[in-house]
Amino acid sequence: MRPGSLRFPVSAEIAESAGPEVQRIPVQAGELRLETALQLLQRSGQAWPEGVEPGSTAWMQALVDGLCELSSRDPLTGLANRRQFEAALDREVDRVARSGEPALLLLADIDHFKRVNDTHGHAAGDLVIQAVARTLQDSVRPMDTVARIGGEEFAAVLPSCPPAFGRAVAERVRMAIECLAIPISPRQSLQITISIGGAFAPAWVRSSPSLWLGRADQQLYRAKSSGRNCTQLEAAPQSEVTPEERGLLFGSAANAMATPPADAATRPTDPSQP
Repeated sequence: MRPGSLRFPVSAEIAESAGPEVQRIPVQAGELRLETALQLLQRSGQAWPEGVEPGSTAWMQALVDGLCELSSRDPLTGLANRRQFEAALDREVDRVARSGEPALLLLADIDHFKRVNDTHGHAAGDLVIQAVARTLQDSVRPMDTVARIGGEEFAAVLPSCPPAFGRAVAERVRMAIECLAIPISPRQSLQITISIGGAFAPAWVRSSPSLWLGRADQQLYRAKSSGRNCTQLEAAPQSEVTPEERGLLFGSAANAMATPPADAATRPTDPSQP
C-alpha cells in the first residue's frame, strides 16, 4: 500500500457528538496489517465495490464500512446484535424526550428453548433461532430495529408506535411465531412459542435506556410467569406537557416540532401494519 494521506467520513453519531472539525479524519496509509480484517469480511460474504484500487480511499472506506457492519450484526441470524441494539435504544430515548413521539420496546424469549437443544441438538436449536429471527423481522416495519440480544432472547425497538397499536403489534408477532412449522430435518418440523413483554418510553421525559429496558424485562417476566406464549405490555405512561412547558424545556425548536405537519401522508407508517 502506497504511503499517503487518506480521509474518510466517520459515523454520523460520532461526528455529531465530536463536532464538525472531526467529520473527516486524516489517516496515514502506510504499512497496515489487514490480513485478519480481510479474512473476516470474506468469510461474511462482504461485497466489494467493483473497479476500486486496493489501498485507495474508496477501498479503505469499503473496508471500514464492512467492519462496522460486521461488528453490528449477529452472525447466526443477521439481525442487529446487542451493541447495535443499545445504540438504537440510546437514539430512541433521546428522540422521544425531544419530540414527545411514542415508542415501544418489545422483548421476546423463546419458550422452553432448552428442551429443543436437549432433545434435538444444538444444530436444531440454531435453525429455530434463525426461523424466529426471520419471522420477527418480517412482522415489523423496515424502520424498526430487531435484534438478537441473548441466546434465545430478541428485542424490537418501534419508533412512533402509539399505545393504541402496541398490543396489536406484539400479538401479531406472537401469533406469527406460534404458526411456524420449522423444519429441522427432511422428515421433522418443530413448532415453538414465544413470550413477549413490552414497555413504552415516557414522552417528554429524559429517561435512560437501562430503565426502559428494565421495565420491558419486568413485563417479559410477567409473561413467563403467566404460562408463556402470551403478551404483557406495561400501561403507557401519561406525560402531558403543555406547549409552554415544552418551550421552557427545549426552546422554540420544540414548539416547531410540536406543530402537526400539513401533509398527513408524511407521518410514519402505521405500526400495526408490517
